[in-house]
Amino acid sequence: MSLASAASDLSDLRDYAFEWALVDVETSGLVPRRDRVLSVAVVTLGADGEQTGEFSTLLNPGCDPGPVHVHGLTAERLRGAPAFEQVAGRIGALLEGRVLVAHNAQFDYDFLAHEFTRARLRLPVARRLCTLALNRRVDPPTDDLKLGTLAAHYGVPQLKAHDALDDTRVLAGVLRASLREAAQLGLPLPLVACPPRQDAQFAPKPPKTPCAFRNPGRLTAGGPLVQGMKVAVTGETRTARADLVLRGVAAGLNMMGSVSRHTSALVTNEPAANSAKARRAHAEGVPVIDESAFLRLLGDVRPGTAHEGTAAPVPPPGAAPAPEPATALPAVPTPRAPEPEPEQGEAAGAQSGRKRTAKPRGPLTGRRVLVLGGTHPEAVAARTRVVELGGAAAINLSAGVTDVVVLDGGRTDRRLPRITALLLPTHDAAWLAAPVVTEAPGAAGGRAAAHVLPRGGVVDLPLPKGRGAQHRWTVTASWAQQTACEIDVVAFVLDEDGQVSFDEDFVFYGAPENPGGTVRLLSDGPTEQTVSVELATLPPSARKVVVAAAIDGSPAFGEVGALHIVSGPGTSAAALAQATLDAATTERTMLLAEIYRRGQSWRLRAVGQGYDHGLGALARGYGVEVDD
Repeated sequence: MSLASAASDLSDLRDYAFEWALVDVETSGLVPRRDRVLSVAVVTLGADGEQTGEFSTLLNPGCDPGPVHVHGLTAERLRGAPAFEQVAGRIGALLEGRVLVAHNAQFDYDFLAHEFTRARLRLPVARRLCTLALNRRVDPPTDDLKLGTLAAHYGVPQLKAHDALDDTRVLAGVLRASLREAAQLGLPLPLVACPPRQDAQFAPKPPKTPCAFRNPGRLTAGGPLVQGMKVAVTGETRTARADLVLRGVAAGLNMMGSVSRHTSALVTNEPAANSAKARRAHAEGVPVIDESAFLRLLGDVRPGTAHEGTAAPVPPPGAAPAPEPATALPAVPTPRAPEPEPEQGEAAGAQSGRKRTAKPRGPLTGRRVLVLGGTHPEAVAARTRVVELGGAAAINLSAGVTDVVVLDGGRTDRRLPRITALLLPTHDAAWLAAPVVTEAPGAAGGRAAAHVLPRGGVVDLPLPKGRGAQHRWTVTASWAQQTACEIDVVAFVLDEDGQVSFDEDFVFYGAPENPGGTVRLLSDGPTEQTVSVELATLPPSARKVVVAAAIDGSPAFGEVGALHIVSGPGTSAAALAQATLDAATTERTMLLAEIYRRGQSWRLRAVGQGYDHGLGALARGYGVEVDD
């Protein structure tokens, strides 16, 4: 792409005219509630794309600066720099009334929100735009979506990576070029409304100590407590509730905040109480003991069996979502993507720096096909056929779309005039019976396409032996940009019983991070959300992370259409796998994917199992205590 693509004049893009505040922060770590901002830069642009202001400064965090080898900011360089609260007013003035823009915007936004909170000030940001999410919509022909890669693609010079001011100037060029690409494709901007992050719901609770032992089952009449038993407490107690929990944890018990069919015992002095825990214990037949009995049994807790990291994945509540048996998992569903070879420097034994790509599986391998029109069953059948032929089924128009199939009614789709202007090949339904492809797919970019997984398809996650970037794995879900209803992406961290160890291992919009910080929800736009998982720091008790989607309200997925998922080692890295998932007609929740342990490694499965019930019922099935 020519340098003209990054030209500053955006006055002709009236539908994309906003006042912008481009931000980049360098930090002492990756956890906003714990780590601090070391440097910050803000560049403001007018609606015409011209720069209107600029500010940058180093900051004295009052703590260790963290990975100096990444950002180069030593304690000596930061000594004498102002504290954040000394410059917060100036930063706030630049942000006020503008859309905050950053590459991986939730990261920068969260750090600024926590710094403003520490300074007892309001972060004056009502909306933000992530250029990473915007380019996922544009889908340029690049190997990944890192800022440096996009800068090279759009012809924006980058002088010094991980320098806040230079990164922000580069970001300005990437934003201008991305807006032009979005305008050419007619894409809506993935603007995210920003709630005040000072609310208590955004303050994760202190991490619970993970239980080191497997659940041995229920307490038997007259029998002892065994390490790993799941024990819940309800009602008034003579001993302070916190003390009971601490004593149970010290004895090796798994002290739970809710009751499920896997609970070993419920401790209560009021067995006839009408609490949610007591009602659930009665319904599930969970043994009930009083406080005195519990304290007596704590004096002789028997040894348990430690987690080993070799348990087979467990099924979700209700019907099994995938055709593959969950208990034995003897074989991987076909077609299975080959395991890519690690790049040089990422793992021992790598023979080359290039990844192995999948062999062609059909005439549409490497192509991305958008289906327009048709009834829901007809569109589902067409997208399924695309995958059978080796292609990827698109749900939105992007620069990566290579073909368009127009079913009955598709000629009225508002995107068709733009598709025609882009000279994209259009076909009728009969083309899918024996597609003829004349031009080479991906000729414009030549990047390797992510493996296309069918429903139930599995791929091994390529993890290096030492800790590295690939220990962070993401699953991004997106849906049609014209969707009117709200869809929430959620995640559950499950143990060997297929249950959360505590309610905070249910990650959703109201609690976007579990206490250990191992699983996070990233809101990338109104029709795109990402779950990020730190595989290396998940406790041994965590057997699986389930990613699901739920519709807020009465609509069903039959009205929404397909959901598309991509998964890779980080938000800006090249995706390893992708899948397009279609529910039937009445489902309101859908299991999208699961990342689970397989021996000493991890696997990703595309699930695509829908349920008619809502998110509350799904959460209860996984052991989350949900208010009625």
